[in-house]
Amino acid sequence: MTEHSNKPAFVLVQGGWHNRESWRQLMSELDGRGHASVATDLPGAGTDQPPLDPAVLGTEPSAVAGVTHAERTEAVVGAVREAAGKGNGQVVLVGHSLGGATVSAVVEHVPDELKAIVYLAGLMAPDGMSVGELMGHEAMAGSEVMSMLVADPEVVGALRIDAGSSDPDYIALVRSALYGDLTDQQFEMARLCIHNDESAVLLAEPLNITVERFGIVDRHYIKCEAPRF
Repeated sequence: MTEHSNKPAFVLVQGGWHNRESWRQLMSELDGRGHASVATDLPGAGTDQPPLDPAVLGTEPSAVAGVTHAERTEAVVGAVREAAGKGNGQVVLVGHSLGGATVSAVVEHVPDELKAIVYLAGLMAPDGMSVGELMGHEAMAGSEVMSMLVADPEVVGALRIDAGSSDPDYIALVRSALYGDLTDQQFEMARLCIHNDESAVLLAEPLNITVERFGIVDRHYIKCEAPRF
């Protein structure tokens, strides 16, 4: 383990349908450069989801329906405070894709505890806009995410994909939408880090972003060359 006491620590917030294991390679890289890092499965995400019956994918109510931004914000605030004790007290908060909405909310709660925030192709919505409104914006016209859904969110209470599908056409869609530049081997490893459902409530809740809190934290945006999500 690399000595971390003199450098900022990182908190890594995964994107939709992913768990903390999706950060494993980056965490190893950060460790090698002297940075501690914390990644946690967000409420309603990760390996705790029960398996779904393929016969009722389109109708079975989701076990994570109703999970809110507030619950995820609270969990990541806890991770920020944990990370502060692992490094020099400064924390860099990183949000990927849907995780971008979570980190925006977290900044509003703990701006003084953050050195910087980083959006990795993250959803960075302005004040008062919901994730659903952002996804419907013309800037997201090339997204393939909604075409992955295998159920009506209003019926099952979730944005549901079929993580365990054996349909080659569907898996090709998932790969195109989420992992277009991975090798076959990398893609198969990445599939182990995804789950089926993300709470549909996360689409509807507007974000509260203020100049007085969010606005005082250093922000960085990493734009991928050909995102499809």
